[in-house]
Amino acid sequence: MLLPRETFACAAADVAPALLGCVLEHDTPDGLVAVALTEVEAYHGQADPASHAYRGRTTRNAVMFGPPGHAYVYFTYGMHFCVNLVCRPEGTASAVLLRAGRVVEGEDLARARRTAPGPGGRDLARGPARLCQALAITRAQDGADVCDPASPLRVRWPTPAEAAAGNAGPAELAPASISRGPRVGVSAAGDVPWRFWVTGDPTVSVYRAHAPRRARPKPVSARAASDGTIPL
Repeated sequence: MLLPRETFACAAADVAPALLGCVLEHDTPDGLVAVALTEVEAYHGQADPASHAYRGRTTRNAVMFGPPGHAYVYFTYGMHFCVNLVCRPEGTASAVLLRAGRVVEGEDLARARRTAPGPGGRDLARGPARLCQALAITRAQDGADVCDPASPLRVRWPTPAEAAAGNAGPAELAPASISRGPRVGVSAAGDVPWRFWVTGDPTVSVYRAHAPRRARPKPVSARAASDGTIPL
């Protein structure tokens, strides 16, 4: 039931929509949580100014340059983890960011890990940071082989019941249910339509364009009086 490695050997923009409806599961000592993917984003490595690999290989992004079908996990804003799936052959650096999903197994455990599950559990894995929280994904899973049955972090096809519950299976089974648009919050190549999501699914995150930080005005001292004092 696991996705074969060949699935990830293509360009990220081709892999991304095919992952919608597929299930990411993480087996931990506390139990297993599984999420049917509803929103993803593609990043094209050194050809993509929005990618972590745009400026080349580093210690942080080394997994992206490895073989396809592995997880690239990074820490952001000093508080959140995000998980990507590496695409294309070894030596390149394409990856798909997993942005949101619907919990299909282990909901009680996911709720215990998330403080704000939202109506009907909508927010358990709605957004890349929440998804990692619900599945207990950290940098410890960086480099995990999601195509290996022995790996605790895996990506598989949905069961018929899981696909029916979400009204959509993988993209090749329901292409009309897939929407696409610009990526969320990226400052470079923000208009590139490489975000894909299951149309109308309530677990899809809210779109936010990049908002540049406004420089704070520097305080200006009052003009000195002719006698050398500064008025209060």
